[in-house]
Amino acid sequence: MTHPPMVHADGVCKRFEQLEVLRGIDLEVARGEVVCLLGPSGSGKSTFLRCVNHLERIDGGRLSVDGELVGYREARGKLCELKPRDVCAERADIGMVFQRFNLFAHLTALENVAAGPLLVRGTGRAPAFEQAGKLLADVGLGDRGGSYPAELSGGQQQRVAIARALAMKPKLMLFDEPTSALDPELVGEVLDVMRALARDGMTMIVVTHEIGFAREVADRVVFMDGGVIVEEGTPAEVIDAPRHERTQAFLSKVW
Repeated sequence: MTHPPMVHADGVCKRFEQLEVLRGIDLEVARGEVVCLLGPSGSGKSTFLRCVNHLERIDGGRLSVDGELVGYREARGKLCELKPRDVCAERADIGMVFQRFNLFAHLTALENVAAGPLLVRGTGRAPAFEQAGKLLADVGLGDRGGSYPAELSGGQQQRVAIARALAMKPKLMLFDEPTSALDPELVGEVLDVMRALARDGMTMIVVTHEIGFAREVADRVVFMDGGVIVEEGTPAEVIDAPRHERTQAFLSKVW
C-alpha cells in the first residue's frame, strides 16, 4: 500500500480582492523530501506556504496534507470549511517557523517550547518540560531554558521557535524565510539546525533567499514568479543550469 504525498496541491488559486496571488499551483511534496521555494518578493511563495496550514483560505483548487484536505471536508461533492477547532487540530500536525520569531515575551525559552504540548496536546507538565529541555539541547540552547526572549539573540530566538514547532511532533515543517530577519552572522546557526532536520528525514517546505542552503540541502527546488511555478527540479537543474530566462535573470542577481 503506497502512502499519499505529504503535500498535494492541485490547481491552487488565491486572490486578495482583485490581486491574483496564486494562479493554479500544482505541486507534490513526498514524505521526507525537502523542497525550497525560490523567487522574487510578491511571487506567491509565502502565500502558498500559509495556505498549506490554512492560515489563508484558498479560492480555487484543492490542497491536502497527508491525504487529508486542508481546512475543508468534502460532502456530496462540495467542499465545506471545517470549524475553527477542527482547523486547529489539523494545524497542530504542521509546524511553521515565521520570519519573525513570534515567541511569547512573558515566557522563558523552556516555557515557550512546552506551551504547545501543554495547551494543545494535553501533555502532562513533567513530560512536556522534559521534552522541551531535550529539544532546546538539540538546537544548541540547552543552557538557555530559563532565558526570556529579550535576553536572546535573534538567532537564538529563531532556534527556540524551531524547537517550539518540533515540540508538537509535526509530520511537516514549513519555514517562511526563517533567516530574513537575522543579522548575517546569525544566519548560519539557524541553517545548521535546519540541515540537521533534513538529515533526520523531516518533510520540509522552505521559502528562502539562501540560495547556497537550497543548493546544498533541497531535494527539489521550485522557482515561482507571478503566482505560478516557472520551473522546478533538482538544485543542479534549477540553480546550476536554469532553463527559463526568468529563473536565469533572478539567479544572476542573487547568486
